[in-house]
Amino acid sequence: MPARFLIIIFILLLSLSAHAKDDIWVLIDTQKLVLEVKLADITLVKFSNISIGRNGSGFKRKRGDDITPKGTYKIAWINRKSQYHLFFGFNYPSRENAQQALEKGLLDKKSYAKIIKAHKNNQVPPQNTPLGGLIGIHGLGRGDKKIHKMINWTHGCIALTDEQINNLYTLIKKNTTVIVE
Repeated sequence: MPARFLIIIFILLLSLSAHAKDDIWVLIDTQKLVLEVKLADITLVKFSNISIGRNGSGFKRKRGDDITPKGTYKIAWINRKSQYHLFFGFNYPSRENAQQALEKGLLDKKSYAKIIKAHKNNQVPPQNTPLGGLIGIHGLGRGDKKIHKMINWTHGCIALTDEQINNLYTLIKKNTTVIVE
């Protein structure tokens, strides 16, 4: 069955169930370079050939290290007019990212407290701490499709083609859980 047909069937099923979209989450496998949209344990859509940070994935130690941070995040905002076509911003740094950074001496107590307070208040954490910010999922925009297919090129985000990000846009929303592993 063609993927587009399955997506259409899925969207129709979503329209029948008002709460189904609330149960959708995203799994990003940074080793296989695959993004999956899931409903419980069922994979609804799989996007292959995604790109991550130039320096791979792991613990993001500082702004500009080009590492895609691993962890559990929520979509905190959506920029429909991004230079990368669409941008789904994460609530990065997470509480766990901040705790690890504090323990490693990479984050001061004041910055840590601001991040924790933002999470407690359901707000976007500060994006200008030493850990960096503006991490999320985006399209290519004016980016080069050939480079996207050949190498990991982002500064820490997850990149899809514009077609893939448009399809993702129909499936997820603000507060969708994203697990990056």
